[in-house]
Amino acid sequence: MFRLIWAASVRTHSILNYAPTNLLIAATRTRRGLRWGIPAMLLAIPYFLAAYWCVTTIEAGGPGWLNLLVLLCAWNTTKLTLNGPITLVLLCGALIRESKARRQAISV
Repeated sequence: MFRLIWAASVRTHSILNYAPTNLLIAATRTRRGLRWGIPAMLLAIPYFLAAYWCVTTIEAGGPGWLNLLVLLCAWNTTKLTLNGPITLVLLCGALIRESKARRQAISV
């Protein structure tokens, strides 16, 4: 049973690596993309609005499968919102490391 769950999670992970928000997060975690982390946070707004629209549609008697879209949109909103501060911290760390390397190169 454990082996089956493990195999299913590995396959799900390999499929979800190509989801658009996961590709965006992977791109913003590179050194070149770190400066785009905060602007990429703005993409959470359409996901939030889509989740809000789905919730209001469900409350007005819409189909129940929209709950899955609410979960998906809420998850993507959370991922993109948290990615901004994380990339900001990573960018500060990269700038500090580059500054130290420049100072060491000058002193040698």
